[in-house]
Amino acid sequence: VWPKVFEANRRAILGAGMISVAGHIQREGEVVHLVVQRITDLSTELASIGKRGDAFPLTHGRGDEFRATGGSLPGNTGTPTPRDIYIPDLHIDTVRVKSKDFR
Repeated sequence: VWPKVFEANRRAILGAGMISVAGHIQREGEVVHLVVQRITDLSTELASIGKRGDAFPLTHGRGDEFRATGGSLPGNTGTPTPRDIYIPDLHIDTVRVKSKDFR
């Protein structure tokens, strides 16, 4: 998020419960950036999720392997559950998320 875009959308970025961003992808070798051009506050949509009677619409992208493989994981003929996803070298104590202080 460039400083000019951040300043124009400061209230939404700092105060919203959920935001949507639109922009373009920049790739330079192994480095990939999403350069944000537009930010939308989705707090009202987030607040209304529990009040909806219909199913939450999900769009599927080109990289959705679950849908591309016919809805099954290797070695599993049914619908996968979260416990079916196993990454042997991933340990929760090694995951570090750096935070940013925008003040």
